[in-house]
Amino acid sequence: MKRIGRKSVKIFKIQNRKGYAALCSDCLTEGRTPAEAFSRMEKAVARIERKLSEAKKKKKR
Repeated sequence: MKRIGRKSVKIFKIQNRKGYAALCSDCLTEGRTPAEAFSRMEKAVARIERKLSEAKKKKKR
């Protein structure tokens, strides 16, 4: 199992399809290789964390 920060990422082969999937904190990404699925997950987690931090900033106003 790989990690992004403190979050663990589970990578597995998708049955009945070509490729792999990565699952982490309510996000699911797909890729042709495990490395591609992990790379896409890094971007998805960064996007979610950015949205959460923006929402917190708006609440403080």
